This record gives sequence, C-alpha cells and structure tokens, in this order.
Amino acid sequence: MRFDLSRWTAVQPGSDAETYLPAAPETVLWGRLPCADDEPVLTVAPGAVVTVDTLSHEGLLPDQGQDPVAFFAREGVPPQLVLEDAVRIAAERVHDEADGPHVVTGPIAVRGARPGDLLRIDVLELEPRVPYGVVSNRHGRGALPGEYPEGPGAVSVFAAVEERDGGLVGLLPRRAGSDAVARFPLAPFLGIMGVAAAGSSRPHSVPPGSFGGNIDVKLLVAGTALLLPVQVDDALAYVGDPHFAQGDGEVALTAMEASLRATLRFSVVPGSEAIEQYGVVAGPLVVTPEYLVPTGLSEDLDEAVQHAVRAAIELLHARFGMDRANALAYLSAATDFDISQVVDLVKGVHAKIRIADFDA
Repeated sequence: MRFDLSRWTAVQPGSDAETYLPAAPETVLWGRLPCADDEPVLTVAPGAVVTVDTLSHEGLLPDQGQDPVAFFAREGVPPQLVLEDAVRIAAERVHDEADGPHVVTGPIAVRGARPGDLLRIDVLELEPRVPYGVVSNRHGRGALPGEYPEGPGAVSVFAAVEERDGGLVGLLPRRAGSDAVARFPLAPFLGIMGVAAAGSSRPHSVPPGSFGGNIDVKLLVAGTALLLPVQVDDALAYVGDPHFAQGDGEVALTAMEASLRATLRFSVVPGSEAIEQYGVVAGPLVVTPEYLVPTGLSEDLDEAVQHAVRAAIELLHARFGMDRANALAYLSAATDFDISQVVDLVKGVHAKIRIADFDA
C-alpha cells in the first residue's frame, strides 16, 4: 500500500538550539562505539543541554542499496521527506559489513567526569524527524533465527505515522500490499545511549555492555534519565539507534527504526554521591518518574536475569536501607523483571522498582 505523507515535513539538519550537534560524516561513527582514544566532537560543562540529531540506519545499509532516496521512493516517500544527513552519510561513508548497522552521534566530552562517577543523561525531548519508519528481520537473526526471514533476503517492513486523538500512532500493513493495517502507539526513545569504553578498541555497536550502548530499554522516553558508570575521563557520551516504538524483546531484530532529534542534559554524579544514592552501579540504570530500573546483561538470558536481580538488591540496600534478604523478598513480591531485548547478542533484562513503594 502507499501511505499518504503529503501533510508532513521532515526535520532536516540545522537548529537554533544553543548547543546543537548534527549527524554528519565528521560527527558520527557507523557500526562502532567510541573508546578512550577517540577525540570528542563536542565538549560541554556538566549540566549542559544539547540538541543532537540521530539517524536510523534503515535505508542506509549496503543490503538496502545504501541509497536512502531510492530505498524510500519504493515506499512512496518523496525526496523532500528523506533526511539530507542520511543521504550524505550514505554517500560519503563506507560501511564495513563486520561492523554493526547503527549510526552513532558523538562522542560528547562532559568536562570533569571521571571513572567512579556516574554520567546522568536526562531525556528532555525526542522529536520525530520523519513520518515513517522500518521494522527489519535480516541475517538469520532475531528471536527465531533459521525460521525467519522465510526467504534468503532481508525483510524490511515500512510503517507510516498518523496523528490520532492528539498523539502519534504507527501504521503497519497486515499483509504485503494490503490496505489493512495494525495501529499502535508511538513512544520514541534512543536504543543506544552510552559512554566510551576503556581501552583503545572501539566496541561493536550491537552488543550492549557496562558502558551502555545498544541497551534498547523502551522506558527511556522523554522525561526519564539514564545513569552510566563512567569508564574514561570526560565520559565521551554518544547516542543513536533512534526508535519510534518497540515491544519488549524486539523479537524481529529491530524496533520501528526512525530518526529522532534528541534534546538531552548531561550531568555528573560524583562517585561518593553515586554510592550513597544507588550503591555500586555496574551497568546502565534507568530512572523514570515511577520507577528505578536496574539492568542485567549477558549472552545467556538466565544470567542476565541474575545480574538484574543482583543490581536491584544492591540498589534497594543502598538507597532504602533494606537488608539483602528482605530486598530479595520485596523484588519477588512486587517487581517486574522485563526482557529488554533478546536480539543484540548480549541479552538485556530490566527490573521496574516502584519508587512510590518507599515514599513513607
């Protein structure tokens, strides 16, 4: 089917924000994440608010022709709704098939951040840059490798955006070529948020780690924050893998991948304060108005659950003074452990600890 996109305009590069970081060949990595040896593309003071353009990799990849104008034209997208920075990066950068697919903007140096501190990234605003996205299943990956894709090639399903009842929803065809659609609410977030890894080797962009990266925690919508243990001086933060919507698990392989303009605040939580508030934070920690959300990561899903439980016990002990046995009992009675994703080589689990349970 062809969706009507005529009323939409794209959010092209350029912004009047006080501090703005575009996605350009000189400000992004493609398929790798920053390490200690990388030079920052922007340096800010703690507390700075930065508007960052992020790009979806869909339509840019070599197996899609590395020509986003041609790729999206097949779905009825006019050239003016294809992002100029996507076109430029696809034309000027070479993608190594051994690397991940993700386009990552950064790194951003946050002055004074040191190992032992936490970097806090507050998500202030996430603005869709285009009125469409793509959900892909490729490379024999996803939750059902060997079963899907059903044929030899990648499957990339185009989805459009529609305004409904004051919000945005996604429209995804029920069958190839069908006018019947499934409608689902959009909840934009950044799948990749991280700090540079220690050492001189850039990590692959697919598996997440203690530095964050491709954690794919869909709770990280506007109004939430991510805390990460700093690995190198000045943190060297980065973001990417923008999503319009994702179900926990991300079972096809990708979410509804689509480009976002993100407005973020970068702050430093000193080590002593971090220990008092959160305990020893060994990996990504999400904070929402409702929940504290420790995470667990491992190639083995059972081990990822165990890591998440240990992180949750440590958090409850440090922040609320619970002894560890009672913390485990509370988690069993009152906390959901959700699967963030099962498709990024290293699987993710996150625990949703209700803050209101401890208000008294």
